[in-house]
Amino acid sequence: MADDGEMQHLKEEVERYRQAAQDALEQLDWCIGYLHGSRKASIAAALSRNRSHIRRTLLDRAEEPMPSNAGG
Repeated sequence: MADDGEMQHLKEEVERYRQAAQDALEQLDWCIGYLHGSRKASIAAALSRNRSHIRRTLLDRAEEPMPSNAGG
């Protein structure tokens, strides 16, 4: 069984990876919005589907609207 120090280290690692995943999704959001604004809607839609899959299956989070539909 892990001691308290090891458990704390593991929790910090989990948080670090979670934050990295969230940062990557935010960058992907920007790319989707840029592509949508550049009239590359089919590419933006494909990336948005990938983003939704990542949020649902890997991060166990609810889906969010496409960045182009979020008003920003």
